[in-house]
Amino acid sequence: MKKKLRESSLKGWLYLLPAILFLGFFMVYPLIDVFIYSFEEGYNFASQTYFGTGIYNYSYILHDPYFLQAVKNTFILVAVTVPLSTGIALLISVGLNSITALRNFLQTIYFLPYVTNTLAVGLVFMILFKKTAYSDGLINLLINWFGGSSVDFIEGPYWAKMFVLCFYTIWIVMPFKILILTSALSSINQDYYNAARVDGTSQFRIFRKITLPMISPMIFYLVITGFIGAFKAYSDAVALFGTDLNAAKMNTIVGYVYDMLYGDSGGYPSYASAAAVILFAIVLTITCINLLIGKKKVHY
Repeated sequence: MKKKLRESSLKGWLYLLPAILFLGFFMVYPLIDVFIYSFEEGYNFASQTYFGTGIYNYSYILHDPYFLQAVKNTFILVAVTVPLSTGIALLISVGLNSITALRNFLQTIYFLPYVTNTLAVGLVFMILFKKTAYSDGLINLLINWFGGSSVDFIEGPYWAKMFVLCFYTIWIVMPFKILILTSALSSINQDYYNAARVDGTSQFRIFRKITLPMISPMIFYLVITGFIGAFKAYSDAVALFGTDLNAAKMNTIVGYVYDMLYGDSGGYPSYASAAAVILFAIVLTITCINLLIGKKKVHY
């Protein structure tokens, strides 16, 4: 019996070996390498040399106004887009789940933005929001129609640019969340709803006491992945404001890492590594906090 268990365990490890090697080579080793780079001061990529070790790289980026601006932008983006996109997706999913006719067609329509290239969607948003010599954009036309004044959402004030970035991010991520939540809602046993209706329970109470607990694992999954995805945002900002995000004051932490490696101020892998380690620590901390909250709030 023990021999069979050992053989079965060995087979399991053999099956996992390709994945373990892949993860070790492409994820674990780079993470360790980046952590080491972050402490090497004055690292020269060409000669593979550095003149000392210490925490100067961390001190530099924590006092760099571009990095602090990137951190501010990233946290605003996370705080706004994750709860809003999840909440709106939940409302739309509940509405779709209550519709019988054209449900599949509507689900396809809502999923289309997810399979569309993000840069293409960004160009559409630029057309909608950007002021040009010929037009103020469709959104400004609507604002003017209601008596407001035109706003340059792409090259104007900071709050306007942040609004467009958050709006764009919500638009991009919401279809996937709708798909997941719609699938979760359709998998709920209808006997729970039938029993609640027999007892005369209101729709709001049914939603709060039955629907939300039953799909809480999926909501928790979307919140966790939403936080991670929002912290890694970069292409969204590039699609709207171009590659010079520092000049637009719309850079993100990932954008700052890229600029330190390949941008106009690039060639500083030690600074980029320190910023990447800080980003990793932030994401890990918030994920752990969410996991602790999930143990109390999520019903499996």
